[in-house]
Amino acid sequence: MEKTAYDFGRPILSLIKISPDTHNVQLDIAYATEGNFTGAPVYTRAGCYLHPEAETMLRKAQAYAGVLGYRLKIFDAFRPAEAQWKLWNHTPDPDFLADPRRGSPHSRGVAVDLTLTDANGTELQMGTGFDAFTPLSHHGAMGVSATAQRNRHLLMGLMTTAGWDFYRNEWWHYQLFRSRDYPLLSDSVLDESMMTPPHPSEIATP
Repeated sequence: MEKTAYDFGRPILSLIKISPDTHNVQLDIAYATEGNFTGAPVYTRAGCYLHPEAETMLRKAQAYAGVLGYRLKIFDAFRPAEAQWKLWNHTPDPDFLADPRRGSPHSRGVAVDLTLTDANGTELQMGTGFDAFTPLSHHGAMGVSATAQRNRHLLMGLMTTAGWDFYRNEWWHYQLFRSRDYPLLSDSVLDESMMTPPHPSEIATP
């Protein structure tokens, strides 16, 4: 199912809804729960959407994972620009969060945070949890187990073979190449909102 985004009344792209039924992935949208680094829900609804180009690559990655008996589990995909402000205001750490004045690939619908699960739905060991803001989350971190290293390389191999770029500081984050060529999008592009409107104090002015 596509959600068409508009800029001043002109369609600029379609966001495609990602679901277990349509894409054979698992969803655990962390920012719709208390299970994220802020300790509180950021989204009021657990939605998962991607730009069509990213959605195509997600299908490829899941197909590659499925051949090996694994399944992708998604923690976050499209992140409205308003949500990026909430995260940044809580923890303005440029090593792990994009400054919302510049914009995140998530807020363009071209990034995904995810892991791998086995045939029983159990997450593979990755050495840290999702959104662990520590050097242990970096690709190549030597402080995690050999098993976690192998699993990170497995995930990276599947995703990069499908056409994704990786981010060196987060084993869970993948995005399209030239991600900043895509427009930033707000919650208003969705037919069903994922967020409550931000308070003016939550949005900084340039």
